[in-house]
Amino acid sequence: MGGKPSRAKFWFLLHSWLAMPIWAFVFFVCLTGTLATVSQEINWLVDPAFRANKPSATAQSIGFDGALAALHRAEPAADVQWMMQTEDYFAIQARATYPDASSATLYVNPYSGAIQGRAPEVTLRSFLRALHGWLLVPFKGGTSIGWYLVSALSIPLLGSLITGLIVYKKFWRGFFKFRIRFSQGARVAWGDFHRLAGVWSLWFVGVIAITAFWLLIQAVMWTARVSISTAGPPVMVAREEVPIVQPGQAIPRVSMAQSMEAARQALPEGFHPTFVGTQANAYSHVRVWGRSGSWPLLYESASVNPYTGAVEDSRKLSDRSKLELVTESMRPLHAGDFGGLAVKLIWAFFGALLSLMVFSGMLIWTKRTAQASAALLKKRERLASAAVVLQQEGGQ
Repeated sequence: MGGKPSRAKFWFLLHSWLAMPIWAFVFFVCLTGTLATVSQEINWLVDPAFRANKPSATAQSIGFDGALAALHRAEPAADVQWMMQTEDYFAIQARATYPDASSATLYVNPYSGAIQGRAPEVTLRSFLRALHGWLLVPFKGGTSIGWYLVSALSIPLLGSLITGLIVYKKFWRGFFKFRIRFSQGARVAWGDFHRLAGVWSLWFVGVIAITAFWLLIQAVMWTARVSISTAGPPVMVAREEVPIVQPGQAIPRVSMAQSMEAARQALPEGFHPTFVGTQANAYSHVRVWGRSGSWPLLYESASVNPYTGAVEDSRKLSDRSKLELVTESMRPLHAGDFGGLAVKLIWAFFGALLSLMVFSGMLIWTKRTAQASAALLKKRERLASAAVVLQQEGGQ
């Protein structure tokens, strides 16, 4: 009659069934997430206008001020709202508006000041992030149903991680078993790859699953209008500090370089400014944003008086609550957007590995799990039938 079905077999089938019904969707999300991680680098490869090409080996960066002056010489009617350069191999991006109410994001060479091109309204980065993050479903009521669908995948991903560890006994021994048996057929080869990649990706799967689950919690909070922000109201320039000038006279303002230096002095050591927002009106400040020197997952910022150069407000790590620190760290940790190109490539590599794991898991399931599940059900039926027979015999 056979013995009792093994507990390990049950956990293995549970692991497979948890994974398979939505694994095609998971594969799509993993693949788009991997591409989104390096979307700017992909854009650098395909669009020469996005590159910060040096005109000569000895060329020096002209900074935001030089780029702004060059932009105004080339397009005097342009009103620049902000300038940004996240990596030194990217062109400076400048958002400009024009008298006809049109606007554009311009790519400015950081060495020559030449306008190299205009960004499309929907960039590769924004498209991939929207496709991966919320499936292009519009936001209504604070969030998108697509955001819920994607972030909810964290639950089966965590379940698959846990059941996988239960199935794979003493998994740590597999770290150095670099064996993929290609000679024994596709199912065996994919199974070996799945186990090897799974062991090496444990940390990454954990990071992605936990951060995605936190993003799901954030979506619930947005929908419920729950805020954890400790940021105060925006500050404004005092009326008496706004200079009065005659028609046609230039308004005296501090330069972008002075604003960035003021922010560096006011914020903790290691602050690296990457974004400068110009004045929206006569009473607004210049906003300087950049990576924190002590916690690169988060941005710090300063509001600089455009007439005096004084920092009149700032947002530091120490100004945030512990819950804010955790919450604001989730997205960059999820996307690998905190340590430059090296971290992006690591996240992209393990993202590709995770995508292949999902694909291999689907192949393994189609070739084995259905048959194993049917065999287990038949065995349980035989055991149940045998139990009925024994009860009948015992009652006679």
